[in-house]
Parts: sequence; structure tokens; C-alpha cells
Amino acid sequence: MKQLPLYEQIYKDISESIANGTCKKGDRLPSEKELSEKYCVSRITSKKALDMLAEEGKIIRMAGKGSFVSGAVLAKEIQEAEDKGKTPGRLIGVILDGFGPSFGCRLLGSLEMECKNQGFSMVLRCSYGSIEEETRAIDDLLQIGVEGIIIMCVHDENYNSKVLQLVVERFPIVTIDRQLKGIPLSFVGTDNEAAARELANYLLNEGYKNICFAMPASRETPTLVDRQNGLTMAFREQGMIADESLWITDLKATLPSTRSEENLERDMRRITKYVESHPEVEAFFAVEYSIARIIYRCLYQMNMHKKCPVVCFDSSDNIIQESMFTHVRQDEDTIGHTSVRLLADALNGAKEPKTVLVPYQIIEATENGYD
Repeated sequence: MKQLPLYEQIYKDISESIANGTCKKGDRLPSEKELSEKYCVSRITSKKALDMLAEEGKIIRMAGKGSFVSGAVLAKEIQEAEDKGKTPGRLIGVILDGFGPSFGCRLLGSLEMECKNQGFSMVLRCSYGSIEEETRAIDDLLQIGVEGIIIMCVHDENYNSKVLQLVVERFPIVTIDRQLKGIPLSFVGTDNEAAARELANYLLNEGYKNICFAMPASRETPTLVDRQNGLTMAFREQGMIADESLWITDLKATLPSTRSEENLERDMRRITKYVESHPEVEAFFAVEYSIARIIYRCLYQMNMHKKCPVVCFDSSDNIIQESMFTHVRQDEDTIGHTSVRLLADALNGAKEPKTVLVPYQIIEATENGYD
């Protein structure tokens, strides 16, 4: 006899318990975690069984409360709670590696706003650049019963195996900002290669040829590779070759896992020494705003900040729209809203992953933007 898939076995067992009266109307059923431990299966498998029961109306699932055997009285109570606005919406998780005024705060606000529009309740976790913390965040969110996850994956050479497991098990997930190339996952973010190419062309068209590309000491990730490729592509289009010997690729202070006063001082010494030993360098291309600030501070202390421009991705948000650096402005609002909508589509049955590249802008530095 062909063995039932594990989720069907769980579904069958609970259905029989309801039919024979072992589980009565209004009874609370075991949680996803309890079922996964009982049947030695993943949380995704136990969730699928409960979702099937809910779709057939045999049980009612309430975010943050649990799953209950259906019944007229229970259904009436739930409807009354919904009418009073007391029942939380579908629960989703958001995992960011961190957020700040240069990138992340507006994104977080737009995620929260669109969740309200979609009737979702949102739970936030941060990984702080650690694969281990990212894995723990995923486990925590599954533990409390989220139905889908929006994730800004950690910068790392290897993809998180926990994320890949979610993909295999068809758990609804949308990635933002950092795309896992080659993996069938919905993604919302910026075309980093095109943006970097345009930003590099801004410097080249201004006559700057010896450009230092500055990046953190993380392994080569898709985002960083795209920004490198955009820079080198701009040089090629103008009949030149980017001099990689001028690049700085070992900065540490901006990485969540190595952020400290000690590493900040170390990076500033590194950049100051670099500028002294590379008088031919005419401009800096920083992959992120925090690195641009460190470079600028060193140039300022050396009285070189006015003749050696710095460009970067992102900028500190301010209401009067002054820009310290010419930079790529990513549309965080659209990224946030779109990612929640894609997750809503997945929760409603959409199976094909989508890639949405959100338009960006090149914002030139303003004279008053330099502090």
C-alpha cells in the first residue's frame, strides 16, 4: 500500500479525531510545533496539514491564539471579535539585517503601512548580519505561527540553508534588497548593476578616472558583485579599464558583526594611510553611505574633502532634501509596499516567483549638504 505523505497523515488523523468526537467543537488543537514534534516532521509540514483542515472548514485558525475545531458557537464568537476589530490579521514575519537613517527606516515604515492595508499583523526580527541569527529569527517566526516571511538576507557567500529549506517546502517567502540568484524566490529591490554603472559614469563624465571602489570586508555577495560589475562596465563603455589595484576591500566598521569603535579607528587609519600612499586617486565610490561618511571624515581631516569627491549608495534621510554625497537613492517605500503585496499574492495561492526591480534615482550632492 502506498504510504501517505506526512502532511496527509496528520490531516487524516485530526479529521478522524474530529469525526469520532475525540476532538469536540471549540477544542484547541496541538500547535504546529507540537504536531511537528509528535510526527517528527518540519513545521512547514504540520502547517500544511492544519491549513488543509482550515480550508475545508473543519478547524478555525486564529493568529497568535491557535487552531480550534469548528463549531457554530466558536464561529459566532470569532465573527463578533472581528466585527469589534479585536482579532489580529494574518501573521507575517519580517527579517532585516538591520536598519538605519540611510537605508531601512523608510523601508520598515512602508512594510508596516502595507501590512495594515492588507490586514496583516507584522512581527519584526533582525539578524545583524549573522547567518546564525537569521536562522534563529526564521525559527522564532515559524514558532509563533507566521504564514509568510519577507527577508533581507544576510550578506554572505553562501545562501542560508534554512531559507533554501523554506523554498523547497514552498513556504511563502519574499526577499528584498538582496537577491538570491538562481533560487526560485520572489524578489523586490534595485537593479544594483545599472545603478552602479550610472553612478560611476557620473564620476567619469566629470573627468575623474582614478577611482577607488570602497567596500566592506565581507565575502562577495550578489549585491556587491553587481555594484562592482556596474563600475567596471562604466569604464569599459568609455574605453577604459577600472584599476582594481586602487580598490579598498577590507573595511570592517560598517558590518553589523564587526561594528565597533576599535574597527572604526582601524578603518580611518587604513583610509588615511591609503590616501597618503595613493596621491593619484581622484575620487571614491563607496558601496554604502556609512563607508562614504568614514572616507569623507578622513579626507576632511586631511583638508582634501573639496577636491576628492565621494559618491555612494543611499543617504541619510532629511526633510529639506540636502545631500552630502551624490548617491543612488533607492525607493524604499515602493520596495516595502511591493514586497508585502507579493507576499499577499503568495498567501492567496500564487505559485510563480516574481522579480520586481524598483526604479532608482541619482541624486547630486547639494552645496549645503556637506557638514
